[in-house]
Amino acid sequence: MAGHTDNQIRIEAPFQLVWDITNDVPNWPNLFTEYAATEVVSQEGDTITFRLTMHPDDNGQVWSWVSERTKFLDEKRTKSHRIETGPFEFMILEWFYEEVEGGIVLRWVQDFHMKDTAPVDDEWMVNNINKNSKVQLQIIKDKIEKAYHSRRASAQRTVSLHDCPQDHRRGGTIQTLLSPRTVGSTSGFMGGATLKAGEAIAEHYHPYSEEFVFCISGELEADIDGEIVPVPAGTAILVPKDTRHRLRNVGGGEVFAVFHLGPLAPRPELGHVDTETREEAAEYAARILAERETKAA
Repeated sequence: MAGHTDNQIRIEAPFQLVWDITNDVPNWPNLFTEYAATEVVSQEGDTITFRLTMHPDDNGQVWSWVSERTKFLDEKRTKSHRIETGPFEFMILEWFYEEVEGGIVLRWVQDFHMKDTAPVDDEWMVNNINKNSKVQLQIIKDKIEKAYHSRRASAQRTVSLHDCPQDHRRGGTIQTLLSPRTVGSTSGFMGGATLKAGEAIAEHYHPYSEEFVFCISGELEADIDGEIVPVPAGTAILVPKDTRHRLRNVGGGEVFAVFHLGPLAPRPELGHVDTETREEAAEYAARILAERETKAA
């Protein structure tokens, strides 16, 4: 028998920043809450040998061991193993960095086997690693995202659209500029939406916020609780809270619009409720445009 764990988390930050921070081994005591110290034993190329020392456990025991870690930048992964195995017959840990929409999925895969003389067995260690990995991954996510957003925001609280991650999950391209996470706002958040010809943002509503949308360029159209409302360039529209709405580009050029939502929801995940998929919104937009072309012919 052998133990195996597989844990991951999505980090909203560029690959290079995630890679640099998580591979800065000497700084791990500031990144992880479980490590008290890191001592670099040797380093050659992309391989580093180092000693990790943990904070005392509940019994006052201080665990320390030497590991070797190699980075494979082209493959976006690292591989480590314990040289001083301690209670393990072996311990191998691989980190994978997958680039996804708006960030990186950081994945930890561990394979190991406990010695017969170890105080715990593989099953106990699997449960312990799974529990602890979730905690440490969340801590790492929070620290990296904070570092990323603090770098984006200057002392004047300015954020460039070109530095913002692009979100395509609901259709079009949505980028959040000013928010509690990026600049510490407390009353709402704002961003930009870009729609290519024929693109649409899927229907949704906001239980806690009203939304202001200002079309800067292009021919934007909104469905507000089933009513079609033209929002051409230079026009703004108010979407009351709890009101279903979708946006689509009905022109031949690109639409760019600015949006603002406020007040904030109690938690970010409560602020947006989807009522259709981006594929459904795109199909609906295509059908409407096709019907209009038929009538105009």
